[in-house]
Amino acid sequence: MEGVLVTGEARVSLEGECVRCLEPIDDDVDVTFQELFLYDDQDLQGGDPEDDGVSMLEDDLLDLEPLLRDAVVLALPFQPLCEDDCPGLCTECGALLKDDPDHTHDAVIDPRWAGLTVLQHDEE
Repeated sequence: MEGVLVTGEARVSLEGECVRCLEPIDDDVDVTFQELFLYDDQDLQGGDPEDDGVSMLEDDLLDLEPLLRDAVVLALPFQPLCEDDCPGLCTECGALLKDDPDHTHDAVIDPRWAGLTVLQHDEE
């Protein structure tokens, strides 16, 4: 008799991009939530209910937005991927490795020896 216990489920459509290849991601996430909303006349020991994180009924109305927002944010992936084994982008040129898995580059020349390559090209 302290208040109203709210239990629910929600399906949310998400749009974002893969953290490895930057391809767009569209996904649906199901979340569940449960919260006790106390009546206005409840005596809280020690002060302001917002400081304690207690949800209160306001004139017999419930504000579900913060509850739903918190449930959705906690269900979001920290690093969303388009696929579990997404190879990402090439670190040198930015090519999409999913399209060209055998993508290679010439050997990188050490900048300390780069001046000698000019001499080699002059001899040829």
